[in-house]
Amino acid sequence: MAVAHRVYAEALFEAAKDKKKLPRVRKDFDAFAAALEESDDLRGFLRNPQVETETKIAALDDLLAGGEKLFRNFVHLLVEKGRIAEAGDVHREFGRLIAREERVLELELTTAVELSDKEAAKVVKQIEEASGRSVVATRTVDPDIIGGIVVQAGSVRADASVRGRLEQLREELINR
Repeated sequence: MAVAHRVYAEALFEAAKDKKKLPRVRKDFDAFAAALEESDDLRGFLRNPQVETETKIAALDDLLAGGEKLFRNFVHLLVEKGRIAEAGDVHREFGRLIAREERVLELELTTAVELSDKEAAKVVKQIEEASGRSVVATRTVDPDIIGGIVVQAGSVRADASVRGRLEQLREELINR
């Protein structure tokens, strides 16, 4: 199933890009994903196997009225193929594809104490200069790392924390 959301996201991304509708599709998909996230009723309605496909599509047409036709057709396809419950996963993958296209690096900065906006901006600027890409960073605080910083970008993790260094030293001592 994990592959399916990537396939759907890539198909939408490529179609929107080919039709030069990427900004509009992105806006519509962001709004739709937010509505799904916020509304238990909408999620429940769309996931209910007792509700006919045609009924779901009619309701979605009302919800998406005035939106990009390409996106409406995509949502119809998700409903018809029984994949509408995966819309959130498809949306996240679609966002990653856009970020890659725009050369945006999404990462998470974890520190032991809250970084000020100025400190965070300095770290982000250094990463942008080193990577040659724009950076969008989320910040989290984890007192267990003691000090330093952990940077996570997708599956790549750079651990410059005190806890990470202590773990590394412990491993070296054990393996001697």
